[in-house]
Amino acid sequence: MREPVLAWFDVHARDLPWRAPDRTAWGVLVSEVMLQQTPVVRVEPAWRSWMARWPTPADLAAASTADVLRAWDRLGYPRRALRLQECARAVVERHDGVVPSSEPELLALPGVGSYTAAAVLAFAYGRRSVVLDTNVRRVLARTVEGVALPAPSQTVGEVRAAARYVPDDDATAARWAAASMELGALVCTARSPRCDACPVRDVCTWYRAGRPADELAGRRRTQAFTGTDRQVRGRVMALLREALGPVPAAAVDAVWPDARQLARCVDALVIDGLVARDPATSDDDAPTYRLPA
Repeated sequence: MREPVLAWFDVHARDLPWRAPDRTAWGVLVSEVMLQQTPVVRVEPAWRSWMARWPTPADLAAASTADVLRAWDRLGYPRRALRLQECARAVVERHDGVVPSSEPELLALPGVGSYTAAAVLAFAYGRRSVVLDTNVRRVLARTVEGVALPAPSQTVGEVRAAARYVPDDDATAARWAAASMELGALVCTARSPRCDACPVRDVCTWYRAGRPADELAGRRRTQAFTGTDRQVRGRVMALLREALGPVPAAAVDAVWPDARQLARCVDALVIDGLVARDPATSDDDAPTYRLPA
């Protein structure tokens, strides 16, 4: 299965900046954090702007929290931005500002899990690793297991099975990681797979079985966004990002009609370190809110 996928990738790979020959390990790490649950079309301009502003871990480590949160904008829950800055500081303090090239050292960094560590090893350092994101899991579930979608949670057995498909040599293994991921992103998609354009259609167990429906379809429900705490938190963060100074409590109160839900969301943002709440200076005043310094 590997050779057709690698040949397809040579022709159809997207021209993404974090794949460029002059990419840095730091740039790859930033891209992987940004791409978590966020589409490439939104990440690419944000990544270019971010890397122009903070091209090294030392640059991000020295930035203010407020600037980091404003630059993160709408890339997803902004706690990831704070973790990325914590990671940058750890790289500076522990590794002299150079992203490490060993899996144990990568996993020890704040916010870096098994997938991100494997991706940095493969895409930044060209090393053999098991890069198993949602796209790769779906490709292997269909071609090998013959099911429409992988199980909701990744298993140890799944990782071991995926490892058997990773080529032995570093260079080909790194290409396989990128190629299998790209195939899942562009062709073997979750909702509308383009089997007619798939380079391994003839050996795909799922396709040859007639593309049976997902047996877990009833349990795979995507949470609606409207009315959720995520939406409320997003509105509060948008208000504070755009503000030139501290925001009065009344302005925050106007963001959402459900006062109890709003208070819960604001408290969560404060606890997560994403929002600073300055106490009232007198009995006649109310608290103000701002991005952390």
